[in-house]
Amino acid sequence: MRLDKFICESTELTRSMAKKALHRSEVTCDGVVIKDPGFKVSEKTEVYLDGQLISVIGHRYIMMHKPVDTICSTIDEVYPSVLSLMDIEKPDTLHIAGRLDADTTGLVLITSDGQWSHKITSPKKDCGKTYLVELADPISAELISVFANGIELRNEDGLTKPAILNIIDSHNAQLTISEGKYHQVKRMFAAVGNKVVNLHRQAVGEIQLDSELMPGEWRHLTQEEIDSID
Repeated sequence: MRLDKFICESTELTRSMAKKALHRSEVTCDGVVIKDPGFKVSEKTEVYLDGQLISVIGHRYIMMHKPVDTICSTIDEVYPSVLSLMDIEKPDTLHIAGRLDADTTGLVLITSDGQWSHKITSPKKDCGKTYLVELADPISAELISVFANGIELRNEDGLTKPAILNIIDSHNAQLTISEGKYHQVKRMFAAVGNKVVNLHRQAVGEIQLDSELMPGEWRHLTQEEIDSID
């Protein structure tokens, strides 16, 4: 990797700022001052910037407990972005793997790894998303088979993929879907004549929302959690 690119991927510096640091003799590679931005850096090269050892920030995998009135966007719009809740280096390299509506709470996965997030969001991968759903009207047990057989949504061709509905009580249920259509959970219940009052995502695949995370808090995923997405 070029030295100037290495510096950019290891710090908050832009390419032009990295070149200026090189010009000021602030960068050493294996103890030797290097001014050439095109100098090739290997995995074993020890790079120091202004006396501090730096290393490339690798892919990052994060879970957040999304609070209400935040959006799964990389920029603030009507509501603040979930990324604005994070004090983290190089937030511009991160993206959200599967979105939640502003009024939906729960598990959001954030990463810099595009291939990993594709496994979550691609309909072909059948990655289940599990939600706790509170409804305005009582839930009929007949809906278990209705959801399992697929539901026809307005302005959509064909049926939704089979979904697993577990009824908790008269107005609360757990629903697992393997798609990510626009407002899908709300539209599925609307299609059977009910209205979602509250929606909370519990899990994505085998990754469960950490019960110790309060709304707005986040942590890095464990390697086991990362590897569970396949």
